[in-house]
Amino acid sequence: MAEITLKGKRALVTGAASGIGRAIATKFAEAGAEVFVLDLNAEAAQKTAAEIATATGSTCHALSADVSDETSVAKAFAALPENKLDVLVNSAGIAHVGSIETTSADDFDRLYKVNVRGTFLVMQEAIKRMSAAKSGVILNLASIAATTGLDKRFAYGMTKGAVLAMTLSVAKDCLPYNIRCNCISPARVHTPFVDGFLAKNYPGRETEMMATLAAAQPIGRMGTPAEIGDLALYLCSDTASFITGVDWLIDGGFTNLR
Repeated sequence: MAEITLKGKRALVTGAASGIGRAIATKFAEAGAEVFVLDLNAEAAQKTAAEIATATGSTCHALSADVSDETSVAKAFAALPENKLDVLVNSAGIAHVGSIETTSADDFDRLYKVNVRGTFLVMQEAIKRMSAAKSGVILNLASIAATTGLDKRFAYGMTKGAVLAMTLSVAKDCLPYNIRCNCISPARVHTPFVDGFLAKNYPGRETEMMATLAAAQPIGRMGTPAEIGDLALYLCSDTASFITGVDWLIDGGFTNLR
């Protein structure tokens, strides 16, 4: 198998200051890409970019933007040298626990703004640059919630279903530009969000509940951000040049083996 590399590529990862986004940005830097770490938290983006650069020896920059705000996104993309971008990963997103009965209109709108509108705005800016170059790769973070009914994930599932639909549409529309577009649909991944959720909702029972969440995957554990990063690296590399318009499950057997 050919070496999986991003040498000579410029990649931008949203939501990259922590969790899955940070793991993807790190994998890309290790593979030789020039990486732009974009996050709402400017200080965290700077810290993460510096740490990745030190650890990998690759060039890593920090950008700050509210992905749900058109002006903010445009300003961040304007900072890209030579207006050039080879790879985009949309990892920025927020979660919510609630059924249709317990989800407020404000919760619904808040998730839509970040997870759907944010993905749209960032892709739109990236495609302006990629279409001019007749080359590019876009990878969106969807979820098994896009295609599976999950308990109390009404608004979250709505947004990830939209991400999947946008992915397929962009993959089709951008074929003439030689832009590939795919998405990844993870099951539960052990991120700081999971730890925070358990600490808030199950104080003193974190270990017990962690085991319960892990057991939901037939493989018997949650995924790790690094595992998502490895898949992202493959899909965004030239090694995967024949793959577009695909929703790639990485779910420990959750979808097909329950």
